[in-house]
Amino acid sequence: MSDLTLRPIKRALLSVSDKAGLVEFGQFLHDKGVEILSTGGSARTLAEAGVPVIEVANYTGFPEMMDGRVKTLHPKIHGGLLGLRDKDDHQAAMQSYNIGQIDLLVVNLYPFEETVAKGAAFADCIENIDIGGPAMIRSAAKNHAFVTVVVEPEDYTAVQSAMTENEGATTLELRRRLAATAYARTGCYDAAISGWFAQQLGQTYPDRLNVTAVKQQGLRYGENPHQEAAFYVASEMKRPGIATARQVQGKELSYNNLNDTDAAFELVSEFDPAECAAVAIIKHANPCGVASGASLLEAYKKALTCDPVSAFGGIIALNRKMDKAVAEEIAKLFTEVVIAPEADEEALALFAAKKNLRVLLTGGLADPVAAGQTIKSVAGGYLLQGRDNGKITAQELKVVTKRQPTEQELNDLLFAFNVCKHVKSNAIVYAKDGATVGIGAGQMSRVDSARIAARKSQDASEAAGLSEPLTKGSVVASDAFFPFADGLLSAAEAGVTAVIQPGGSIRDDEVIAAADEKGLAMVMTGMRHFRH
Repeated sequence: MSDLTLRPIKRALLSVSDKAGLVEFGQFLHDKGVEILSTGGSARTLAEAGVPVIEVANYTGFPEMMDGRVKTLHPKIHGGLLGLRDKDDHQAAMQSYNIGQIDLLVVNLYPFEETVAKGAAFADCIENIDIGGPAMIRSAAKNHAFVTVVVEPEDYTAVQSAMTENEGATTLELRRRLAATAYARTGCYDAAISGWFAQQLGQTYPDRLNVTAVKQQGLRYGENPHQEAAFYVASEMKRPGIATARQVQGKELSYNNLNDTDAAFELVSEFDPAECAAVAIIKHANPCGVASGASLLEAYKKALTCDPVSAFGGIIALNRKMDKAVAEEIAKLFTEVVIAPEADEEALALFAAKKNLRVLLTGGLADPVAAGQTIKSVAGGYLLQGRDNGKITAQELKVVTKRQPTEQELNDLLFAFNVCKHVKSNAIVYAKDGATVGIGAGQMSRVDSARIAARKSQDASEAAGLSEPLTKGSVVASDAFFPFADGLLSAAEAGVTAVIQPGGSIRDDEVIAAADEKGLAMVMTGMRHFRH
């Protein structure tokens, strides 16, 4: 071993809660002549498998105590991990106090996150906060010039390969990589603990924000080819969606695929599958068609009618188990991604012929009213806010015009407002018979959104061979109040009969008067749904 950065492993300390691969790795080390120290359950597992092991308590001469809280917090352990091999005074101190070098540390932490996820009692969560583990990991990682640290069973193979290739030694490159992994793990662990504590204390927005996530996949690029990107899953995220989805076929998901698919699934999750089938078609994170129906096939056809041009190359989300009938219809259109809670075998077999089509199954719908937070980066910081989980019921609506909405109008108004919540502001949504018939998104002026939605509806009507626009006899939803009557008047020109909007403008009276003059019914929600 001529390379001075190679460090032979002669003594190892193994103390893990995850026993996967432990015996095999321990046997490998023993075969390489490595002396193995261990604690508690790890020592028993190794010994029962016939791997020679020295209990840490016997090594330190200090018994494990306080229900295991104190066992590795000892100078013979930390001195063995932290002592610099190239400093004479460090070596002299180790010799004076009979501290042996520990060349390899294998530790994974008490399962704090899993304990919290199971809904364990406060005291049980506290007991699962590891102290000795992080202390040893940080010591070994700091001294990675000489010590190899492993915190994930997946890294056993890399250590075995290095030792096999280098006569029982590891390379500096590997030790640095493992040290980085170790610090990332203890960082996430501490963040999980601090986040849990803040939650226990009711601190929704604590003074210090820790965001923890695990890399799920590297992406070829971001929104554009010159941008690097990766997909991370929040450690505590259990809500069904793209983070929990199983990809059953298709090409690798891109950054834009993931972003658009998330938007589609969040939207379609607004509709209870016990009440109706629902389909959302998304393009560039905005819906270009959303509909409900008695079946997914009916809902899909209605959604596609709204804007068949934009639907090309889009994302399709369904709120029920996908069946063969709707799959056959979807297969006629070029689609990037289809996402659903489940799919039957016939539907999957039909899609199998479309090798590039990505199909995701989530196992459930996202709860649209669940509490949670969203985070957005800005220059030098983050914006954190509660998820827009507001949902208006018919009983909460306030009728402000002379004419009351009919039952059908009321149903369509609530449908349109639900969709509006997922359209980029300024948002205008025309709907009729449980389906969008025109969508205007992301305009600087609300009247422009109203006009664009009406124009796109006219285009869709012509494509469908209809003699009059789809918006005739429809209702309209606005994500925020009409600042002037012009937006409402544009909707009236498109043929709407009823309006839903939050209200709250200083010109509400003018808008209401304009609605009355046109014979429209108007309801106000008192709730805004801006989405930027």
